[in-house]
Amino acid sequence: MPKQKTVLYSEATLVIIMILNSFAVDLMLYSGSGISAISSVPYALNQILPFFSLGTWTYFFQLGLVLILMILRKRFVLAYLFSFVIGLGFRVMLDVHQIWISQLPKGLIYDLIYFMISYLAMSIGIALSNQCLMPIIPTDLFPRELVMIIHKPYASIKISFDLICLAITLLSTSLCLGNIQGLGLGTIITALTMGKAIAICQRQLSSHLQFQRYIHHRLVRTHSA
Repeated sequence: MPKQKTVLYSEATLVIIMILNSFAVDLMLYSGSGISAISSVPYALNQILPFFSLGTWTYFFQLGLVLILMILRKRFVLAYLFSFVIGLGFRVMLDVHQIWISQLPKGLIYDLIYFMISYLAMSIGIALSNQCLMPIIPTDLFPRELVMIIHKPYASIKISFDLICLAITLLSTSLCLGNIQGLGLGTIITALTMGKAIAICQRQLSSHLQFQRYIHHRLVRTHSA
């Protein structure tokens, strides 16, 4: 007899994803290990041009990713615009988390704990994003859509995407600021390993959880009644 899976509504999961992923980005930066690879580009832009917050630069970066996907698809994709709206919520949560995370205690042991928590939270958050059946944050949407566009494994696309982000951050901060900003040992670790960690999380989630859109579920029940 097949194992009964726990049903999660996709709409509620999307809210959890926004809170979890933005928390992970801010906590990883606060740990001093370097910001996550996918957020390193907007972080670099924030350091170079600080008149916009990290959340605002993240929003601009997400817009660029959505436009690139549409160019690769060679057509307008309405679902990508919903993803852009989700990105706005992510941007707001980035700024909210920065307020309270900055009050946490600091120290070597604390920083190590913060990094491990943020790494795990980000891996789970992105794995949820890939399976929740909803428009997702553009930084998570980008590698997921590339899988379908260029037909390559998710882990290899995710790692390549993260390494490109790191290269852009390295060049832009070193050229514009004279030193490297935002990159640390944690950034390198996440860039090289998180693609595989997300794939592992996805396998675990798919074996225990079943995602269902609440609106679709209600419509089906209404028609069948």
